[in-house]
Amino acid sequence: MNVVRTGAFAGVSLLSLCAVPAFAQTAAPAVDTVQTTSDGGSTEDDEKRTAQEIVVQANIGYRNRSETPEPVLVYDTDYFQRFEPLTIGDALKRVPSVTFLSDVIESDGARLRGLDPGYTQILINGERVPGANVDRSFFLDRIPAELVDRVEIVRSNSARRTADAVAGTLNIVLRDAFKFDGGYARVGGLLFDDGKVKPNVGAVFGGQLGPGRLLVGGNIQGRYNPKLKSSLRFGDSPENNPAYRTEDFDNREDQTDTRDGTDYNVNASYGIDLGTTRLELSGFYVHTDRTEDERSYEYDDPIAETGPVRAPTNGNLLTDNANVNRIDQDSYSLAAKLGQDWSAGTTTARFGTARFRQDSIETEFEVDFDRSTPRFTGDLTLTDIDDREYSLGLDHKVPLGSGAAFLFGGYLQDKRRDTDIATDRNRFNLTAGDRNYDQFSRNPTGLQTPFDPVVGIVGGVNRIEEDRRDLFALVEGKGGGLRWEAGVRYEHTKVRVDDLLEDVQSSTDYGLLLPSASIKADLTARDRLTASVARTNRRPRLDYLSPATLEEELGDNDLRGNPRLKPETAWGIDVGYERRIGRTGVAGVNVFYRKVKDLVEIANTGELRIEDEGTEDEESFLIFQPRNTGDGKAWGIEFDLSASLGFIGLPDTGVFGNLSLLDSSIRDFAGKRRFNDQSKYVYNFGFIQNLRSWDAAFGATYRKQGRAFGRVVAEEVRTTYGADLEVFVEKRLFNKLTIRAVGSNLLNGKKKEVFNKFATIDEQLDREFDEYELEVEEAGPVFQIAARYAF
Repeated sequence: MNVVRTGAFAGVSLLSLCAVPAFAQTAAPAVDTVQTTSDGGSTEDDEKRTAQEIVVQANIGYRNRSETPEPVLVYDTDYFQRFEPLTIGDALKRVPSVTFLSDVIESDGARLRGLDPGYTQILINGERVPGANVDRSFFLDRIPAELVDRVEIVRSNSARRTADAVAGTLNIVLRDAFKFDGGYARVGGLLFDDGKVKPNVGAVFGGQLGPGRLLVGGNIQGRYNPKLKSSLRFGDSPENNPAYRTEDFDNREDQTDTRDGTDYNVNASYGIDLGTTRLELSGFYVHTDRTEDERSYEYDDPIAETGPVRAPTNGNLLTDNANVNRIDQDSYSLAAKLGQDWSAGTTTARFGTARFRQDSIETEFEVDFDRSTPRFTGDLTLTDIDDREYSLGLDHKVPLGSGAAFLFGGYLQDKRRDTDIATDRNRFNLTAGDRNYDQFSRNPTGLQTPFDPVVGIVGGVNRIEEDRRDLFALVEGKGGGLRWEAGVRYEHTKVRVDDLLEDVQSSTDYGLLLPSASIKADLTARDRLTASVARTNRRPRLDYLSPATLEEELGDNDLRGNPRLKPETAWGIDVGYERRIGRTGVAGVNVFYRKVKDLVEIANTGELRIEDEGTEDEESFLIFQPRNTGDGKAWGIEFDLSASLGFIGLPDTGVFGNLSLLDSSIRDFAGKRRFNDQSKYVYNFGFIQNLRSWDAAFGATYRKQGRAFGRVVAEEVRTTYGADLEVFVEKRLFNKLTIRAVGSNLLNGKKKEVFNKFATIDEQLDREFDEYELEVEEAGPVFQIAARYAF
């Protein structure tokens, strides 16, 4: 669908709905439920929900309107549940401005407004959590959707919240004891297009226990993603040679890529409310066993396939590669929150601890036939990541009268991340006389000799300690249809990096003053205007902080880390308009702008690394380093719609639609470009139809995101995705049981990537290609059936 046509259609649709006369439905107020707390979490003012209400959804869930001064979009579980998302990443495919650069049928690193995941702050219950990613982002497929109460998209930041949120904040609020009563169990299964079946079971219970309320939930779900990949590689690109398909063909690679695993999850909370004193203890734990299994064959012909691997003169087959990565991950978060009302205001104290651990064993075995004597290579890589964080927050809120209040406080966080990556390699030539080539095709490990003890890789054995101390203060108020806040936050950070392999230490510290202000004005009973301005930051990638030099990391160039990197900072503006539609519907439009300074980009140090100096084999390599240099800007417009069609006599039909048009500008070593991998647009639309007389419902949703382009030293990539279609059908029985069937990825999702690869930066600028690659990845439909029973 043409994006201009799509934008025009969405704009006209929104304006048409906004123009619906007030008498079209009863002008009862929509449910405004969410108030953001000082720690960035939220509390709901409505009464607690029963398990039966969650299991048997007689009504359609819509996007809530938030009453905070900040521009916040709130999506309850009801909005997502009928499409049975497995993870919170899957759920976010139906909200505005969230894109992904994941493999097909996976949703891990959320890219709010299309920007890199490191520009988006991920919170769970208002608290930061560590993850495996070096850009500090948290993969959202780590959190099962079954544990989630609601999702809050915070478009602009507040002084009450940590400011690592250039693109915005995603706050994942888990179910809590105060707002859930009763219990339910869930049993389901997923069928994949290769015939594999994966189970999914879970249960949640909440109720009174002693002086407080307890909630406990658990979930075990099978995860599986079988994909097919194919690549065509050429020695030049069509921009240099239009006949590249025949004249410059180099090789073809066919690959099967299967991700197979199981997630085990549990969350719990216990709360005591004594009126003036409130105590809440909460935590969650996620364990993942996952195997990533890839099998690849390279051929010297764009069509032919000869095999099995039998002899060095087998023809066509160049390499046979088997790569298996066994991953074991654990993450948990524990938090305690105490609130006390005094005559002079309200004091809130919070303590949190979180940890992420990953151990992986990766083996890669390959037979290379593209040589006079075939060669076997075996690689072993062990990766151990341990990331721990401790936090303490304290704030006090003082009423000032006339609806105003003064809030001030502090925040402390200590983080330590230990990384240990070690490898070993075996390599030997093969001859027909002493090896059976069929053996490798049947069992890739059959040719492997024992590995030697692994050795740490350069830059892969280090410890990073990051200590931050924050202070903040703000004034907020409301009255006469107006809500506002203005404040400032000061963040001081000290970073220490120890390269344990090279025995090199470095440290740096920096402080940032981060003002913010927001206003929300009710123009009429249905019309609302929001405006926000805030200064935010993005901290440097962890892998860029190590002082080690990684050889040939960027094509034929080396990469040296820079422990002196400072954070990027950004001034941002958001202006939005919302129109209430009937009792529950909302249509909105928002424009945003970000001006980013001190961008971290790769720069040439001017230094050379020389190998075999003074011999005929002498080679020199340029050394590049990340540095704070240059500015960038990002902007866009976001439409969202969530409403019933009651105004045309269809109160049991709910429609949903989001459209985001995204753009940016940055200048790097090769000229002007967008922020790396920012999609030009993303949209989704769908409907839900309740059939009350049959106690049933059905619905569908369609999603598409635009093309993305990324450029780094020695490589450029263009990425496009196919569309995604999901449908569901449900039947409700006995007012306690819901059975739901869901089909997802019904259009056989495809991801296409075009790679431009270069040996050096000079060749990149001169467009002298080292390799040009076309890669296509595809996965088939997934069918799911799930049953929930309330008790």
